[in-house]
Amino acid sequence: MRRKSIGVIVFVGIFLCVLVALAKAGQDKYTVKVPNGLSFSEFRGYEAWQVVSISQNGRGLIAATLANPVMIKAYLDGIPGNGKPVPDGAKMAKIHWNPKKLETFPSATVPGAQHDVDFMVKDSKRFADSGGWGYAVFDYDASSDTFTPGTLAGKPPQGNDAKCGFTCHTAVKTRDYVFTDYGHR
Repeated sequence: MRRKSIGVIVFVGIFLCVLVALAKAGQDKYTVKVPNGLSFSEFRGYEAWQVVSISQNGRGLIAATLANPVMIKAYLDGIPGNGKPVPDGAKMAKIHWNPKKLETFPSATVPGAQHDVDFMVKDSKRFADSGGWGYAVFDYDASSDTFTPGTLAGKPPQGNDAKCGFTCHTAVKTRDYVFTDYGHR
């Protein structure tokens, strides 16, 4: 009887481990959401958006800002420098990576492990109390290949709703809360 009980316990333990592994494998980044705010799924396909600009912001990270076609058209029309508001439906993503030296060309610094991704969406009705913009930060964990909403422990600290970037972006209120200019090409 004792051997049978140990066998059942081992079987149940293995079964639970398999269930946890399957549940984790079944999760994808598009199921993550900032509490009371934006979901990753609202930016599905951002990986293929056009590059607006690249940057380094003093935190030691490399960044690329991408935009959906609505925002690219706004940039090509002169926004944000022309003083006109960004149209509703415009979306931007900013991907941050830890830098690394390129093995084949050591004097070049290139993106290494991803650090996080930030999102902005213009929706004047939904985000009327934050200049018409909703924001989200999703931290990336390379070991589990998962994203989680940014927190107040992050650098910079992130609040728990879609207004987490609003305080920072008020510095560019006259540019409809957009820092990044479209890189000349």
